[in-house]
Amino acid sequence: MSDDDGAAGLASLVAQIARARGFGCGAYKESCLRRRLAVRMRACGVSTYAEYARVLEGNAAEYEHLLDTLTINVTKFYRNRETWDALADRYVPDLWRARGGRLRAWSAGCASGEEPYTIAILFLEVARRLGSDGPLRARVDATDFDRHSLERARRGVYAAAALEELPDELLRRHFSGEGECAVNPAVRELVRFRQHDLLRDPPPDPPYDLIVCRNVVIYFDRPNQDRLFSAFADALTPGGVLVLGKVETLFGAARTSLRLDDTRERIFRRS
Repeated sequence: MSDDDGAAGLASLVAQIARARGFGCGAYKESCLRRRLAVRMRACGVSTYAEYARVLEGNAAEYEHLLDTLTINVTKFYRNRETWDALADRYVPDLWRARGGRLRAWSAGCASGEEPYTIAILFLEVARRLGSDGPLRARVDATDFDRHSLERARRGVYAAAALEELPDELLRRHFSGEGECAVNPAVRELVRFRQHDLLRDPPPDPPYDLIVCRNVVIYFDRPNQDRLFSAFADALTPGGVLVLGKVETLFGAARTSLRLDDTRERIFRRS
């Protein structure tokens, strides 16, 4: 293997991407990073990192394709319904009662918005079930690095495929339209979208009662996973809840303040 397609070539390309777009993809697990770079390299018809670096230098639009590939996150409304049911049945009502309805959540790595809107729907449904009256005092901060995903999220319009796991009664109550459906204003007004780099920026506006970060941390190397888990723990209120992806494991110092409360759904409580 030559330097162009080996570790030296990869390191040089990572540094170039960071300089040009401020995206620290060097924190990704190397195997994941190589797979995602390979997708764009094949699309551009090149076989080494040095060749791909030259493509990027000569074609600014390729950076956008690359960032889309590096930050891709498959998501749907109510994806993995068992997790959302656990939050709706136990955790959010408990938090609601403890906080008097003043709930604050953070969807970290929100992609095109399905997750934070799902959290907002959850808050509205819990308020409805508990007989809350007056204006809702909950808020969801939704962050992602990808500007294009955030633009799609702010529009709040989704194809049927994104809604196929959403219970029918929630679809009727919180969306309008046929085919492509729009999130209703009552849901939209609870969510604030902003660009945010998990590896460089502090939590946007802590403290939070609920943090949802599913299938994002798994792509980072161990030191950055440890740092992110500690940041999540510090950003949670006592008794607050952290939800990870089904295959993600909590590492590092955060284990002293976060206990696993639901093994199956990967739901943690802040002590």
